[in-house]
Amino acid sequence: MGRLLLIRHAQASFLDQNYDKLSAIGEAQALRLGQYWVRQKMVFHQVCTGPRVRQKDTARIVAAVYRDGGLPFPEPVVMQEFDEYHGDGVLEHGLSRLLGSNSEVRKLHQAFENSSSADLRLANFEKMFEMLITKWVDGEIVLPMVESWAEFCTRVDRGLSQCMSVKGRGQQLAIFCSGGPIGVAMRRAFHLSSQDTLRAAWMVRNCSHSEFLFSNDRFTLSTFNAFPHLDDISLLTYR
Repeated sequence: MGRLLLIRHAQASFLDQNYDKLSAIGEAQALRLGQYWVRQKMVFHQVCTGPRVRQKDTARIVAAVYRDGGLPFPEPVVMQEFDEYHGDGVLEHGLSRLLGSNSEVRKLHQAFENSSSADLRLANFEKMFEMLITKWVDGEIVLPMVESWAEFCTRVDRGLSQCMSVKGRGQQLAIFCSGGPIGVAMRRAFHLSSQDTLRAAWMVRNCSHSEFLFSNDRFTLSTFNAFPHLDDISLLTYR
């Protein structure tokens, strides 16, 4: 059977003006992942990454550790299929609609705007964002200008099928992506509902890896959300 590891990107710059770059913690997380795999002498036959800077840079840091350790690491292939769902588009186009029609969203937005600290601002934003995404996934918010949840799942499934079409037994593949695509992989393995897929995606830690086994039409989960390389509590993050 083949082994497919899906790695969520290391911590990005959440709530900064440019989210799509690794934070200092994110760079340390990616470094630890590379060092751990080198110690384990983990060999990959193919490496793919989504198109986002945070995804590609996580792979880049791991690849550099491999080079420094004298081990081969395939040149990552950038695949649009492993881009995250367009949460920024949902936020931009969907929030204004809900602010005019949903009192709970208005309350959360007001709490976010009036947050007295960075931690409170983050917590209030997450509550508001999760409610918005949940309603979008359920179809309560229809945004023709944004890729739908169903289209997103189809796109990721297409990418997974393409990667697993590699020839040869015992292939080991790595895909550097985001929480959403990992949730879709869980959906594929367990036939999850849309909301359960979303919940799985939100559980994935930065720079964790989830392992799936595949052969022909078989696709099964081996390990979910593992992070043995992050042995410092300060490196354990979700956002």
